[in-house]
Amino acid sequence: MNTYIQKAGLGKILEKVDAGERLSLADGLQLYQSQDILAVGYLANIVRNRQNGDNTYFIFNQHINYSNICSNLCKFCAFGREKNSELAFEMSVGEVKEKVRARLAEPISEIHMVGGIHPDLPFDYYLELLRGIKEVRPEVHIQAFTCVEIAHLAQLCGKPVAETLGLLQEAGLDSLPGGGAEVFSPRIRQLTCEKKLSGSDWLEIAKTAHRQGLHSNATMLYGHIETLEERLEHLAALREAQDETNGFLAFIPLAFHPKNTGMSDLAKTTGIDDLKNIAVARLFLDNFPHIKAYWVMIGPQMAQIALSFGADDMDGTVKEEVITHMAGAETEQAMGSATLVRLIKEAGRIPVQRDTLYNVVHVHN
Repeated sequence: MNTYIQKAGLGKILEKVDAGERLSLADGLQLYQSQDILAVGYLANIVRNRQNGDNTYFIFNQHINYSNICSNLCKFCAFGREKNSELAFEMSVGEVKEKVRARLAEPISEIHMVGGIHPDLPFDYYLELLRGIKEVRPEVHIQAFTCVEIAHLAQLCGKPVAETLGLLQEAGLDSLPGGGAEVFSPRIRQLTCEKKLSGSDWLEIAKTAHRQGLHSNATMLYGHIETLEERLEHLAALREAQDETNGFLAFIPLAFHPKNTGMSDLAKTTGIDDLKNIAVARLFLDNFPHIKAYWVMIGPQMAQIALSFGADDMDGTVKEEVITHMAGAETEQAMGSATLVRLIKEAGRIPVQRDTLYNVVHVHN
């Protein structure tokens, strides 16, 4: 196999991988530009197996989007709507509690909740959301509000981010999701989401959360107008932040879905691009414990293959995903645990049911 990797031009990177050395931006660019996806996957699989063996994680989780009313209206987003749009929605605290109550019979351990940057909802609404969910399901882990939402909530309550997070924690917040990172490049943000929190501010809020004892995930939205160099700069910034706080649980590459967005003229990502982003992330983000193949974005079959290209997590049952489906995703909105277990076993891996913090709940040997 070493000869094969040498022929693919990746011999020096293999030496670094075997020695556990950190890859450079130039190494990352070489991996992205490689025409041999199997060689790139082989390298990523070395790191995946070193860190997680054959374990592949999944979780029983429920997604709730409390509102899609948003003042940012990013060009790559099919979810956000102006307040007077026919497709705009806003859930009351009671409606959110009912969503939770409807699935009490299922062994859901995490509720993942995000929404738009709503121009009118008061800060107390968000506190009541958290309290309401804990009232219905006291033991559940609430992973809610992206760093973009946290910045908005800090403005609403007129307090620093750390104090705002403290109030949210008291109300029931347990961790932050990874959304809103997009691509950190100022050029990309100016062209696609000029009203959104800057990349540097996103990172600072994530690090502030970590210092408060809150873990979070990290994402990158790829496959639109970003360059390979901008992808790598994004990964390097995440790696540096993780060196500082060690608070990121997982990295989740998010494939851009162009349908119903302001960038609908662009093509969807290819399977090679999907696999390469997962593999490069696994190789480059040496301090991230987990790389997720989000089946909602890339499809169950591609997520299954990704388990041999660096990914060790398939997310979970999800239960009613809205954001990606409004952008034309053709995947299911939920997946049964039996299906997840079957997909993982067929890939030659061990299905491990986890909680949000990657504590093992059950191993499906």
